[in-house]
Amino acid sequence: MSFLEKINSPADLKRLSPSELPMLAAEIRKFIVEVVSKNGGHLAPSLGTVELSIALHYVFNSPEDKIIWDVGHQAYTHKLLTGRRDRFDTLRRHGGISGFTRMSESPYDAFTVGHSSTSISAGVGIACARCLKKEKSKVIAVIGDGSMTAGLAYEGLNQAGDRGKDLIVILNDNDMSISPNVGALSSFLSRTFSAKKMQSLRKEIGDFLKSLPKIGDDIYQLAKRSEESFMTFVTPGMLFEAFNFEYFGPINGHRLSHLINILNNIKELREPVLLHVTTKKGKGYLPAERNPVHFHGVGCFNIETGECPDSSTVPTYTKVFGEAMVRLAEENKKLVAITAAMPEGTGLTNFAETYPDRFFDVGIAEQHGVTFAAGMAAEGFRPVVAIYSTFLQRAYDQILHDVCIERLPVVFALDRGGIVGEDGPTHQGLFDLSYLRSLPNMVIMAPKDENELCKMLVTALGHDGPIAFRYPRGIGTGVDIEENIVPVPVGKGEILRHGDDILILAVGSSVNDALDAHSQLTEQGISATVVNSRFVKPLDSELICSLARKIPRMITVEENVRDGGFGSAVLECLCDQGVTNFQLERIGIPDTFVEHGPQKFLRSKYGIDAPAIADAARKLLGSEK
Repeated sequence: MSFLEKINSPADLKRLSPSELPMLAAEIRKFIVEVVSKNGGHLAPSLGTVELSIALHYVFNSPEDKIIWDVGHQAYTHKLLTGRRDRFDTLRRHGGISGFTRMSESPYDAFTVGHSSTSISAGVGIACARCLKKEKSKVIAVIGDGSMTAGLAYEGLNQAGDRGKDLIVILNDNDMSISPNVGALSSFLSRTFSAKKMQSLRKEIGDFLKSLPKIGDDIYQLAKRSEESFMTFVTPGMLFEAFNFEYFGPINGHRLSHLINILNNIKELREPVLLHVTTKKGKGYLPAERNPVHFHGVGCFNIETGECPDSSTVPTYTKVFGEAMVRLAEENKKLVAITAAMPEGTGLTNFAETYPDRFFDVGIAEQHGVTFAAGMAAEGFRPVVAIYSTFLQRAYDQILHDVCIERLPVVFALDRGGIVGEDGPTHQGLFDLSYLRSLPNMVIMAPKDENELCKMLVTALGHDGPIAFRYPRGIGTGVDIEENIVPVPVGKGEILRHGDDILILAVGSSVNDALDAHSQLTEQGISATVVNSRFVKPLDSELICSLARKIPRMITVEENVRDGGFGSAVLECLCDQGVTNFQLERIGIPDTFVEHGPQKFLRSKYGIDAPAIADAARKLLGSEK
């Protein structure tokens, strides 16, 4: 029996001898690669924390001791060691275990995570609560150096140091978030001497001091005692000590014996402690070591080659957006691109290479990124802020306060709007239409296909005020991209199909489901008018109300929560315009969080696909048809 097969809890792990732990680490890496190659997932981050996870559970006593994993990208080994080995092959599958830590999934998951930089703040809260309950268990927050580029991490450090609470922060330093880290803080965290250089420097200084006549040995012993202070000066220790943390490191995060020894030592301390460990993202799987960006979050792949199966020739919305940005930037010298640590994920890599002076990666700092964009807009530039829908939520106040009040022309390109899939509730982009629609001066639109996405980008760049467009994850519809991209008129929808029985108002990717539903209904003798609404704000109220008076049975369709979304906007519009004689069915996500699973499956489950639209139409018509 393998070592991994013996482990159903951390108690089983503690029965292994220290000499057996490296063999366990090798088994874990092999198992993670096998499962992720079939299911997809965050491979490179979790391969980098195998030894750290083993050491934490070997030294501490979870779940009494609380281990909080920032983001959760690093937590696959943690899941394997805490009773989920037998279910690990269900990772990210619908009904299976989550790709992130979830309090509802396991008592060993101390906090539910998904967005970065929350672990220290959560850890401080848990530590303060533990103190009030007079409990003596330890609290350990594991955070990556990429997550340390976000201000929230320093807000947590600030309170932890001020309160002097018993908290251990482990900085997992691999020089990367999703993409290589950027910014002055990243450079500072990486400013360390290699072990070889430090050993050489120590020997040279030691030999020199000892050679001094009479006082040499005394000065040498004093220097030895000062060595820790010197290490603090030449490493990031002085930053963390300014927050009143005891700093240790940096140490090799793949050397189990060293990790276990230092964790055993620092767990006896009763004050804020920061342990700095250096790891290699993708450790132990060569393709992931060579290309950690690609293998940060990867789909299915061939283990032997590291290659993904041949994908569709139809480009993704992300790719189309990125190519359009490069094309338009050639003509528009005021166009600049801004992203938050995701140039690859938002399709801006080519833009960054072509126009390096006009590309800005602000790190994991969405709030700063939006206000930074507002500053550029105030100086006459046209910033395009490309951020996943779920991550833009973090900058809501900056959009409202710093962009919308003064009607600054900032463009928000919201990638992964709608159901995202296997990453689950923390990543589904199902709230943007609702959280942006209430903001004065904001324009919101969603393309029905990738060609219309290009048109909306042109529209946005020509609009004198804040404007957002959201588009889905995955491939487009396969339509041709027009050579001469023309804008769409702001606030105007278009009728795609004509019929007298049912009016279907759809927005974004749901337009194609509405067209499919139209075909199904036509076969059953039901005629439907299908409108590509394009805009959630401002609505084409003239078109909607004129059609509603002729076709009083209506369906609105959106891949967004129903509360406050597109359907709500249509209802408000009809009420405001005095249209009272109608029946309306709103198709969208109910008041719930959508779990992880395949996109197509989730759209069917929540009733927002073509069959659901056709079924809603038949119900509205009742016995008439």
